[in-house]
Amino acid sequence: MQGGKPFSIKPLIPVLFALIAGMLLVMLDNTIMNVAIPELENVFHTSLKTIQWAITGYTLATSMIIPLAGWFSDRFTAKRVFLVSILLFSFGSLLCALAQSPAQLIVFRIMQGLGGGMVAPIGMALSFKIAPPERRGELMGFLAMPMLIAPLLGPVLSGWLLEYVSWHWIFLINLPIGLIAIYLGMKYLPVSGKGTSAKLDIWGMALSPLAFSSLVFGVHRGGAEGWTDSYTLLPLAFGLVALSLFIIVELRQKEPLLELRSFRSFEFTKGIILAWINQIALFGSILLIPLYLQQVRGFSSLESGMMIIPQALVSFAGVMAGGRLLDKYGARIPVFSGLVLLSAALVLLSRLDSDTTIYAMTGSFALLGLGQGLTTMQLGTHVLKSAPKDLISRVTPLTTSAQQIVGSFAVAIISGLLSSNIAEHMSQAGSAAASAHTAAMIAGFHDTFLLPLSLAICGVVLSLFLRKQERGRGQ
Repeated sequence: MQGGKPFSIKPLIPVLFALIAGMLLVMLDNTIMNVAIPELENVFHTSLKTIQWAITGYTLATSMIIPLAGWFSDRFTAKRVFLVSILLFSFGSLLCALAQSPAQLIVFRIMQGLGGGMVAPIGMALSFKIAPPERRGELMGFLAMPMLIAPLLGPVLSGWLLEYVSWHWIFLINLPIGLIAIYLGMKYLPVSGKGTSAKLDIWGMALSPLAFSSLVFGVHRGGAEGWTDSYTLLPLAFGLVALSLFIIVELRQKEPLLELRSFRSFEFTKGIILAWINQIALFGSILLIPLYLQQVRGFSSLESGMMIIPQALVSFAGVMAGGRLLDKYGARIPVFSGLVLLSAALVLLSRLDSDTTIYAMTGSFALLGLGQGLTTMQLGTHVLKSAPKDLISRVTPLTTSAQQIVGSFAVAIISGLLSSNIAEHMSQAGSAAASAHTAAMIAGFHDTFLLPLSLAICGVVLSLFLRKQERGRGQ
């Protein structure tokens, strides 16, 4: 109820669409780019190691800029920073389409990352502020749409553009979406305040990019080159030292860059640890599914993208149901239910074979999507509810930065584990026959799915300890 009148979502729909357009722009680009790497390798006549820097450079840039999102929002208002970020991202996309060499592409992708890094944390903070406390789960469920649509639509769109148009359009497609997001944002996003003279945490600003970018670089390199390489260990060690110093500095600051004092809330800590567990399990699954479809079953990127469309549809239904459950009962019921379904889906995925029917596969993907929809956004909302309302602009960069690191760990660890499992089964097979190779690959996928399954089961247990946030707490 607002002013004695029943709450209506209708006035907030244009605002939500403005936020969704901006977040979809960034998230869709990431999934499109992942599929396009082999094509870009051929276009620029370079090695896979070189062209992968187009992804790594983007990730490093976002890791550096995300911690600054809270200060920029306080200093210049969230609306202005959101719009400027989208504009910079769109301009970087145009430059990427015009790139003539791998070096140019990498530099322009870094520009994209500097623009795109702040879109998600600012969008989440804005949506949390406009939503009344008793309806936050439902409203923020709408913001899950980019998170659910992008990983599934991206491969389909990328495959179609690469096959029927040209590689330039994997970047040019961002321009119309960016213009729509800017128009909607200028017209409908609210301006909260006029900006403040927020003091910039100089030490935090210096240490956070060093810490997060070093850790992300080390994890990416470790997944590609091995974890004992000195060029992997040195960045990781440096990143851990910088992170330790950053934590000490932030806890002593009156106006820290990232609000680490939120971890004093036991409920916040439980929620964010559970969110990390869920993210690794989910990211691992999303990474393994298209690899299985293409490498074992021989589907094209376009066909594999079409195969998992039901996952997106069911995910959206799960988000809507989960948001209502969250508002009424708290996070425990939707998160527990979602992680149980995610675990069941991973059990089925760990038994995929070369003759598994399409119906059985799509059913497993849909079950995974339902679990994803019930869990992911509800956990994010629960974490934000557990933090003080006046610190939201500093908490969303904290959670997003952590997710960036955890997501990088998930991709690196799962991809490295898959490669080692397949190699181990190949050596045990002792045959170069095609059938032996396929069997080794299937066994490798089976073993690798056990890691996200184990994490999902741990998440099921931990979710039982979540508490419902009372009105007035964390609001």
